[in-house]
Amino acid sequence: MITQKQVADTVCKLYKEAVIKLPSDVKSALKNAYEIEENDIAKLNIKSILDNIHLAEENNIPMCQDTGLPIVFVKLGQVQVENLQQAIIDGVKKATVEVPLRTNVVDPLTRVNTGNNIGKDIPQINVELSQKEELEITVFPKGFGSENNNKLAMLLPGEGINGIKEFFKESVLSAGGKPCPPTRIGVGIGGSSDMALKLAKKALLRPVDDYNKDERLNKLEKELLDIANDTGIGPMGLGGKTTTLDVKVELADTHTAGLPVGICVQCWAARYATAILKDE
Repeated sequence: MITQKQVADTVCKLYKEAVIKLPSDVKSALKNAYEIEENDIAKLNIKSILDNIHLAEENNIPMCQDTGLPIVFVKLGQVQVENLQQAIIDGVKKATVEVPLRTNVVDPLTRVNTGNNIGKDIPQINVELSQKEELEITVFPKGFGSENNNKLAMLLPGEGINGIKEFFKESVLSAGGKPCPPTRIGVGIGGSSDMALKLAKKALLRPVDDYNKDERLNKLEKELLDIANDTGIGPMGLGGKTTTLDVKVELADTHTAGLPVGICVQCWAARYATAILKDE
């Protein structure tokens, strides 16, 4: 059996890794953006981001003061796990003290801070069943400078691909420099309204260099990336070639009468970390 302590310790370790060390694929994309940039201000902004990343790793401190809302994705396979929900809660509490994390969780109406990043239905735990003999845990700390720029559209079926592109462009323009670009953007198409947004968030768990195996979606990802970068919003909204590092699209079937589209925006600090536990 995978014990409660194992899961808690793993969640704590993953949270620390995620908020301090940016995934290598995102760092490579930022370095590439720096190399191709011709705008001096944009180049300076990207250099500042890269310096920030280096200093966070060197000093073992979070790369951003907003250490995010605790969101955890779980792939639960054919294993026995002791009190999974409480173990994840314990891990977030432990990380809050040990990393440390900024306490971000509040009551949405009173705005009273819980003080430990735990609250009603928080951490947000997303469970997907798996046939593998393992437990996969991904910690996804989501900052709200970017989260506040997410969008949902319940398009009509007839609007199709062109409607999706138009909604995407409107969303990028509306966000402007608010989500601290260069961003990563996840797009979820289909399902129900809530599923479209969840697909959009899950899309951001794919590495920058992970190209969609569905040729239709691979083509759409490239077209949406061009749309975002053609806006000229650029790093930190001050102009330049790279507004968005990449766009990832995930799709589910939907009702015949609808075309839900969710957009999840992630800032340059595109943080997540994954670990696999086995029942030994």
